[in-house]
Amino acid sequence: MKLFRMLFAVLAVVALFAIVAGDADARPRFSVGSRGTRTWSAPAPTATAPNAANPITRSMTQPGQGGIDGLRPSMQPGAFGFGRGLAGGLLGGLLGAGLFGMLFGGGFFGGIASFASFLGLALQIGLIAIVGTMLWRWWQRRAQPQTAYAGVPGDIGAPAASRSALNALGFAGTSASAPLQIGRDDLNAFERALGEIQNAYGHEDLAALRAQVTPEMLSFYAEELAANASRGVVNRISDVKLLQGDVAEAWREGEKEYATVAMRYALTDRYLARATGRLLDGSDQPQQATEVWTFMRRRGGNWLLSAIQQA
Repeated sequence: MKLFRMLFAVLAVVALFAIVAGDADARPRFSVGSRGTRTWSAPAPTATAPNAANPITRSMTQPGQGGIDGLRPSMQPGAFGFGRGLAGGLLGGLLGAGLFGMLFGGGFFGGIASFASFLGLALQIGLIAIVGTMLWRWWQRRAQPQTAYAGVPGDIGAPAASRSALNALGFAGTSASAPLQIGRDDLNAFERALGEIQNAYGHEDLAALRAQVTPEMLSFYAEELAANASRGVVNRISDVKLLQGDVAEAWREGEKEYATVAMRYALTDRYLARATGRLLDGSDQPQQATEVWTFMRRRGGNWLLSAIQQA
């Protein structure tokens, strides 16, 4: 029986780490960046990406800054699938206590019992977290900017009659956006950018990336490359080819223009040991990926990648 318990515990640990390893992909699979007033809203589904795109998890555009209908980002699950925060930490701790209790002969619930001394402290931390959350929400309400009536007023707090009059004159508040027509030249630019950005990342060429992405996206790519260098690996991406793509939405906000495009593409994606070039993950065989990319430009300028979302 003891041997069976130890075997079960070992298999559980292996399965846990297999789940984590399965989530580790060679190319960066983040959902980050900015989409103007639509940063915290979901792009429209398309034939290429019929399912909802993952919400953006990191952005320099704060919720509420992009317009009156900006939404707050939802909490994202942690690497081990338990979710972040106090509840996730407790669940992970309970699982770890149970598994290691089995490994050392105390049984699954024996491990949990030995962990119970931590619960008193956890409850105190939970109370502090609740109070802190309440204070944070109170501060946000106090910090919410009030409607300014000098000049063009925003929609929030303006009387309905005033809003109607302003809209009739062409003023729709801070979140106003107008549809944007995307032409063949724009689509060709998006396809070129897909290949050039992926190849630049695969060659760790920040100078080439700088010419193709916004400063915000450049910071995310640089962070990924620095993490790879720290781990002693390099992510080689090559042979990128667009297979299918369509425009989810395109719009104009003042002098800025945005286009969100769903793209399914083929690529060769590998993790190599930086010192030896040995293949660590990925394959020499072509793979496929589907992502939703948002491009931004000043009117009349060049398109720059401003956000990526996983489909």
